[in-house]
Amino acid sequence: MATYAIGDVQGCYEPLQRLLQCIRFDPSRDRLWFVGDLVNRGPDSLSVLRLIKQLGERAVAVLGNHDLFLLSVAENIVRLRPEDTLQSILDAPDRDELLTWLRQQHLFYREGHFVMVHAGLLPQWSIDEAEQLAHEVETGLQGPSYRDMLEASYPSKHLQWSSGLTGPTRLATIIKVLTRLRACSPDGRMESSFNGHPDRSPSGYFPWFKIPGRRHKETMIVCGHWAALGLHCEEKLLAIDSGCVWGRELTAVRLEDRTIFQVPCNGTTA
Repeated sequence: MATYAIGDVQGCYEPLQRLLQCIRFDPSRDRLWFVGDLVNRGPDSLSVLRLIKQLGERAVAVLGNHDLFLLSVAENIVRLRPEDTLQSILDAPDRDELLTWLRQQHLFYREGHFVMVHAGLLPQWSIDEAEQLAHEVETGLQGPSYRDMLEASYPSKHLQWSSGLTGPTRLATIIKVLTRLRACSPDGRMESSFNGHPDRSPSGYFPWFKIPGRRHKETMIVCGHWAALGLHCEEKLLAIDSGCVWGRELTAVRLEDRTIFQVPCNGTTA
């Protein structure tokens, strides 16, 4: 039995199929962890969602910003942009079933000494606190008022975390941390527009995993989201968004021994 963490798929179904062949995935004994951004920009988000849903308990997924964007489009909170490739899901006969399943996925997943999250964690958050905050969002997504939370997420640039936040704004800010964080200040103020290489982080901001004294630094974190960072492995970090949708690679890491598997991609972004 092996557990494989897989980087941002973003609708790239054909590379995902090749990666599963590369790792010789056996659904009778192996498990897959998906770090989020299952959909969008790639050519076949519908097939990706159907595949992961059909895997049932053999797959664990956390939600990324593109997955939440899909839910928001479906609720008419935001509109599709020219570069989005989500229409096939919105038109699918099993649309409602897929979107309901998506709302039931994790924002934060913890198992053994591993934690999986799409983007990152603020330096002042402990693992226990982050898990509890993520649970607030997960409960909200599955509840009757989930639309209010999604609506508060757009636009997100002004959102900054404070423990005193309440209501939809609180949940939207937690979402921003877990699904959009790249760089922040040592006191946890998020930089909202930067998506380049970490070496070019704006003055006063640092990659979230480089902040000295962060409260979760002893925990192994598996994440994606930062394509410009690429595959980046440290003692307590497996960042595995290797830019498949941008024509680079789709990555899997076997968690038991950190063996890396990659397949080339074709630059399928719309």
